[in-house]
Formats: sequence, structure tokens, C-alpha cells
Amino acid sequence: MDRRDFMKQVLLWTAGISTSIPSFRIGSELLAAEKESPVVSHAKGKNYYELVARVLEPLGGIGKFVKTGDHVVIKPNMAWDRSPDQAANTHPLVMKAMVEHSLDAGAKKIMVFDRTCNEQRRCYVNSGIQEAMESIKDKRLAYYHPDTRKFVPVNIERGKAVNRLEIYRDALEADTYINVPIAKHHSLSKLTLGLKNSMGVLGGNRGNMHHDLGQKLADLATVVRPKLTLIDATRILLRNGPQGGDIDDVKILDTLVASADPVAGDAFATTLFNMQPDEIPSTVAAYKMGLGEMHLDRMQIIQA
Repeated sequence: MDRRDFMKQVLLWTAGISTSIPSFRIGSELLAAEKESPVVSHAKGKNYYELVARVLEPLGGIGKFVKTGDHVVIKPNMAWDRSPDQAANTHPLVMKAMVEHSLDAGAKKIMVFDRTCNEQRRCYVNSGIQEAMESIKDKRLAYYHPDTRKFVPVNIERGKAVNRLEIYRDALEADTYINVPIAKHHSLSKLTLGLKNSMGVLGGNRGNMHHDLGQKLADLATVVRPKLTLIDATRILLRNGPQGGDIDDVKILDTLVASADPVAGDAFATTLFNMQPDEIPSTVAAYKMGLGEMHLDRMQIIQA
């Protein structure tokens, strides 16, 4: 089933015309690991607008991922009622830069949202992301709290630990899904990176994900497939994640990591914590499912 047929089935289901729950099957050519070594770009600098452009250059620039007329979801982590300095959420200036570059590339509509863990209004405001989005005076940008009616049940046909999840419709319908997680410690998954950040498009009881979390994140990744993962490591949370709160737990790196391969991006970002990719269960599970590369020596790692 291609994306057009899938969305037709979703629309019929949400309208009550169809009683069958939609399934989403990605072509095997997309699920197979890339034959060529994936490119992972990383760059360091304090001007985050320029830094986003620079880290994307080895991947072909923003135009490789966002085409004229595209509907684009740019998914940050803004799950926590924390300030930018506390490194629990994606940096607002990184998000602003990503949105502005995507608008310049010709996006017809950009959607920014997250299903938060703490109270959503406080998360949106105190993360600094709401103010950053409001500073962009462009009607193509839609910045909003998720509507519970837009979570639709999707069969995870290749799932090993979960076979059905409620996923936010806008993430499924978008021409381009861009994942912009912050890199930080997590008490359950060891680290929060790209694969973990996609939990923010899930509805229902997300606590059910916590048993065998690594495999369930890989299962989710068979359906929610970002064209681009941009990992915010401008400041990383070393301890007491995912919520953090203590500035002493934060390390300033002024670094971004980018890749079209979500597994490779996570794998490289793991090394920023003096860890190895095989220490992160979601990375290993996604690699074993053919969703990307986890071995650093099989990547083209470029310092931009």
C-alpha cells in the first residue's frame, strides 16, 4: 500500500465509513539499509542559523529534503516544562533556523507540534519554542497543540514488540517529516536521540511503550520514517534525564548532527556521551530490522 492509498483508508476509517483499522506497509526498498555508506554530518558553532545550513551541506542542503510545495512536519522535543538552559528540550534557536531554512526551500506548509509529558502550555512556553515560532512572521507556519481526534490507529505490520499504535495524522500525511531531537540522557532508554523523539507523535497510553522500549521504538520507526534527522547537541544533558533540571548536569557542545539515516545519526550522536552505539537498545533493534546503519566504520562521517 502506498501513502496515497493508506491516507484514503485512514480518512474512511475516521469518517466511520470503514471499520477496518488502516495498516501501513513501507516498501522493502525503503526498509532495507542503504547499500551505500550513509552520510553523517556534524558541525560546531555558536550561530545556530548558520550552523543548521552548514551541517546540512554535506547531505545536499535543505533542498534535498524539502521541495517546493511540500507539507512539512518539523518535530522537536518540547516535552518538558524546562528552560532552554536546562537541556531537556530542543533548543528554540535550532528549531527557528530549521523552520526558516525549510520555508526558504519552498515549503507550502510547516507544522510544529509535540505531545508533551508535562502540561503542554507550560512546555511550549518555557521551552522557548513557542516564542521562537511566533517570531517567524509567515502564514505557512502552523504551530499548535495536538488535537486528540487526529491520533489514528495504525497496524505496525513488521512490529516485533508492538503491532498497533495510535499515531498523529499530520506526521503520517506530511510530504517531509523532519526529526529534531535533543541529545540527552534518559533513565529508561539510556539516551534520547532521534528514534526516541518520535514517541512525541504517539497517542494513547505511552507508558505501554516502556516495556521492551528499544524494540518498540524500532517497531515505530518502521512506520514513522524521517527524511532527515537533525540532532541538537548544542547542550547535552549528561545525567537525570529525560527531565533534568540541574544546570550542573548540562554540557555545552554547540554541535549539530545530521543524517538521512536515522539509525546512523543516533549511532554517531551516542559517541558524544562517550558511549558506543551497541549500548543503546533502540539503535541495535533498528539496525537488526534493516532500518539503517549502526557501525561507525561503515559510515561517511563528515565534519562540516
